[in-house]
Amino acid sequence: MGRYPFDTAREELPHGGWDRGNRPALKQLEKILAHSATLEGEGMSLQRPFELTPEELGERLEEMVDVTFSDLVSEFLLMPMGSGFIRYSDFRDAYEVLKRGSKGFEDFSAAAVHQAILENSRVVGVLRAILGMTAPEWAELARSELDSDVTQNAARSLDRRCREDPQYVRECLRKFKDRINRASIRGHTPPERPKTIERLDALVNVAVHYITRGAPDDQEGVIHRLAKFDTKGGLDSLRYASNENVPYAVLLYERYLGRPFAAHRDAVSELVGEVMENAIEERLRLAGVSYRKTGRAERIPGFGQAPDFCIPDEVSPAVIIEAKITSDDGTARDKVARIKELETQRNEHVAAGQPRYEVVACIDGRGFRQRREDMRQLLLRLDGKVFATATLDHLIPQTRIREFVTR
Repeated sequence: MGRYPFDTAREELPHGGWDRGNRPALKQLEKILAHSATLEGEGMSLQRPFELTPEELGERLEEMVDVTFSDLVSEFLLMPMGSGFIRYSDFRDAYEVLKRGSKGFEDFSAAAVHQAILENSRVVGVLRAILGMTAPEWAELARSELDSDVTQNAARSLDRRCREDPQYVRECLRKFKDRINRASIRGHTPPERPKTIERLDALVNVAVHYITRGAPDDQEGVIHRLAKFDTKGGLDSLRYASNENVPYAVLLYERYLGRPFAAHRDAVSELVGEVMENAIEERLRLAGVSYRKTGRAERIPGFGQAPDFCIPDEVSPAVIIEAKITSDDGTARDKVARIKELETQRNEHVAAGQPRYEVVACIDGRGFRQRREDMRQLLLRLDGKVFATATLDHLIPQTRIREFVTR
């Protein structure tokens, strides 16, 4: 199979490869997806729906649904790492800072925890893991118990910044002290403590309180969130989990209840969706095709629902593209409905006297495999112009985008 554009070395790409903050993670995931879906030998000789005439497509519809399904990749095993992902070695380092600072959890006080966080901000994540709650749940606990003003979004933001920068809290305090010194020199009123530090204090205090207290006695029909191996009995449980070899079955049970990587998957769900968009964009750029990429929830004149790409522009498009990846069949249904709405919108434009343009879908993920009738309709309404990661190299030559190639 021919070389994929995203296999091209960065120095070979014009404009330095159009790098963005999350580009390395997204490109790596895209390459793995494409490699997983590579069709060799006999598979490459199969015709795809975008290669057929409308008449041929109608006659071979079931075959083309099967072929399209075979091109879809189950991306749920792969996730972008993103800037907020913590490797185990970094998490372990933060855990050891907390363990050392609390003298093996013998001095598990708010002061000791604060000092550990000052040394390594990722201790916040370790503390939340011991508590066993999401950042918004932790915030709600602080609001209900301590009447703190920490909002769910503030807790998410603090949690993310502490993951990304192990010196985040120390730097916040350093800047605050600098402001105090400047105010003192100028004879001004000392500044108030930053909201970030006040909210962190509340989160730490409520976490220490609940972890120290542990779970209440079991009640029929309900389970307490702290009834975990390491917190059920308060600090005794925590110290035992820290000092002894934790049984492997306990670890497996915790995974069973919580789904490994669930929190990270939720955090990078939007990045997963960008994989297809970035793959399309790089192909368009490499071919020198003029295009307009719309922003998230952007409204553009003439379109009640904006597509992801307009080629060459949104004023007089020849092709519009909607790019979607999903592993959930319910979400796939919604995404197919969105694509069909773009086709309906196109027909309304044509009926109003505007030039006809192609509606193209670039999709991937196991979610689309679960909805055969939706795929039938999608292929018919888009004249077969449905592409997956495995067939994305055909996007330009098999659509009117080829009319705008300059390289």
